[in-house]
Amino acid sequence: MTPVKLYPTKPDKVYFYGTCLVDMFFPEAGLDGIRLLEREGIEVLFPEDQTCCGQPAYTSGYHDEARAVAAAQLDLFPKPWPIVVPSGSCGGMMRTHYPSLFAGTEHEARAEELAGRVFELTEFLVHVCHLKLEDRGHLEKVAMHTSCSARREMGLAETGPALLAKLGQVELVEQARAAECCGFGGTFAVRHPEVSAAMVEDKACAIEAAGTARFVTSDCGCLMNIAGRLEHQQKTVKGEHIASYLWRRTS
Repeated sequence: MTPVKLYPTKPDKVYFYGTCLVDMFFPEAGLDGIRLLEREGIEVLFPEDQTCCGQPAYTSGYHDEARAVAAAQLDLFPKPWPIVVPSGSCGGMMRTHYPSLFAGTEHEARAEELAGRVFELTEFLVHVCHLKLEDRGHLEKVAMHTSCSARREMGLAETGPALLAKLGQVELVEQARAAECCGFGGTFAVRHPEVSAAMVEDKACAIEAAGTARFVTSDCGCLMNIAGRLEHQQKTVKGEHIASYLWRRTS
């Protein structure tokens, strides 16, 4: 069972942890997440030395290697400000797994303290910023995909839909496989490509069958996987990170 998260009042400053996939493939999603926070009057600090959270090594069973990568992140957020992550996957790694990964080591206390300050972006916008949105887009139907890490590790199945519900011209349509994994799973897609391909095929078909021309997600791994499959199928359904979607419709 996911523990109850206690939410602070809206802070003056936050750290932003960009993630590898945002950095390499979807930088605009990271920038749009920062813009949403700054529009709320929050100063956003981006430590330039940040790298991978260590999840790929961790989920592949290489815990020593994961600790080496993750340890390099622990000193990057010294002030007691929230750490906002535009990914339930990386956010789940830092909040849920850092404490056990560093248990019994010299970094245990720091890992515990850092984990308590980690928030996924949609979670932070809903529960800390209490974000209000003025929709300036046209009438549109949209499907939402919430990653497994956000849904199951962080307990955030509702925050993405809650933000979309604040857009007056957007109709959120339910896809038949909303709670199912898209098959990406980080290194899972590499180690089990046939299974991953079958899973994303089901997901892509469900999104198209929902009767929408667009889906949004808060995780770039899922975005890359599902949108890539739809493009391979030559479908017209497009994908977008929820940060970019919210910024585009309200700026």
